[in-house]
Amino acid sequence: MFAVYITHPQVKIDATVPVPQWGLSDLGAARTRKAAGADWVRQLKRIVSSAEVKAIETSAILAEGAGIGFETVEILHENDRSATGFLPPPEFEKAADWFFAHPEQSYQGWERAIDAQARIVIAVEAILTDHDPTGAIAFVGHGGVGTLLKCHLEGRPIARSGDQAPGGGNLFAFDLARRAVSCDWTPIEDWQGFAA
Repeated sequence: MFAVYITHPQVKIDATVPVPQWGLSDLGAARTRKAAGADWVRQLKRIVSSAEVKAIETSAILAEGAGIGFETVEILHENDRSATGFLPPPEFEKAADWFFAHPEQSYQGWERAIDAQARIVIAVEAILTDHDPTGAIAFVGHGGVGTLLKCHLEGRPIARSGDQAPGGGNLFAFDLARRAVSCDWTPIEDWQGFAA
């Protein structure tokens, strides 16, 4: 059976609001609603979300489409960037490049990439320990830690080259039995899932 790691789509950027409290933009919500009608969403037996607002809003829409509830797990949060607070998009992209290029160092007080990777890998494995492997599961979270998880599952070094396309709202799939990535980053509304 499969697992998917889903990143929240576009958000309402507000420099006066802490980033973890940002919600989905109209475009992000519309993309998620479109994805929620897909066959693969109805195959989900469990949805586990980061506790950040944008991930919760994404999970709620997908859970409605799946006809199930969802749970939140705090430790699935994005890499901790609170030391710098909001960075305008051009500055953020430069900072993110540095974060991935120097995984054992902290960018101006950010959580190090190696620490964020260890956290997300341990969290996902802990969740899967008590998950029925015959049921599809979705993890709903963030691009940074999602990329770090994907690098781990692929057995390759941390690198931004493994990152999703800009805008978010993408997923990758992996096989629950082998923990092998079986689908690269794909927009959530475009993925067709796997044949039953």
